Amino acid sequence: MSDFDREQILHTSGVDVLKCMRCGKCSATCPSYDEMEYHPHEFVYMVEKGQIDKLMASKSIYKCLSCFACIERCPRGVEPARLVEAVRLQVIRQQGKNHLRADDIPALLDDDMPQQAIVTALRKYSK
Repeated sequence: MSDFDREQILHTSGVDVLKCMRCGKCSATCPSYDEMEYHPHEFVYMVEKGQIDKLMASKSIYKCLSCFACIERCPRGVEPARLVEAVRLQVIRQQGKNHLRADDIPALLDDDMPQQAIVTALRKYSK
């Protein structure tokens, strides 16, 4: 990825990655931590370093629940979930398609799935 792509992610998200002090509080509170290849604090660092290709190829962008717990815990106001959403949107724009279609979601539901995950999935995959 070029510097332009990094700048596009930063512009779309509105996040100042340089504010991150890598304390890990965002990752510690992430309910998807065990499912993610790259955790919220790593995501911020990778965007800062311009490693957008790795992030775009990672399934982590689809594992994020967009619950914003990482945003609430950050003492510096960094917003990792917004970076995840910006990278996911970049993938969708490049591929011209989404990871799932909103119509696919009902077949994936079970009684133990939190309502937040359902709402997030519908929001994420109906773009």
